[in-house]
Amino acid sequence: MPRDVSSCPPGSTRFLTVRAARSGSDLFVRNIEPLRHAMRLTRAAHPFVIDEIVVLPDVIHMLWAVPEGDGHVPLRMRMLKSLFSRQVAAPQNVGAQRLRPGEKGVWQRRFWDHAIRDDDDLAAHRHMILMAPVQAGLVDRPAHWPHSSIHRAIRRGSYVPDRVYGGVGATGLAGRSPRPLASAAQS
Repeated sequence: MPRDVSSCPPGSTRFLTVRAARSGSDLFVRNIEPLRHAMRLTRAAHPFVIDEIVVLPDVIHMLWAVPEGDGHVPLRMRMLKSLFSRQVAAPQNVGAQRLRPGEKGVWQRRFWDHAIRDDDDLAAHRHMILMAPVQAGLVDRPAHWPHSSIHRAIRRGSYVPDRVYGGVGATGLAGRSPRPLASAAQS
């Protein structure tokens, strides 16, 4: 859930989860290009690094590194949601009485925000993100899901696709810390 800006340490890595208003919809994968466009515009206005991301049909899990001196994660999330909502049609059968002024019924109102504490916490959340399509029953191997940063990790050599999948230590992930914000322009 969104936290007060003062509780978001500047320069931290955040694990974020956002959900579609309707569980079971395919909203995000059906509208992947508008979602990517909204993400690019949000990053341009309020820089952050996407260390890992997976877009499932009705949920998005992300690891973001926010710059030093800037803890405005809720601002970024509000902008992302707003930009995406403007590009897609409102879901059908959304009760007007449930909507607040200006809402379309695209997103759940809140989002999950967790500050990454250490390398073990980072590894656990990376594992969860990359394995999410398998756990959701969408594919049998994480590399088979097209809407995941796993493909970038494979190209960089920080993920070995044929490794046995099990606990956090056996994920196929090579140990690595989040990229610093300065490297965002290079990717």
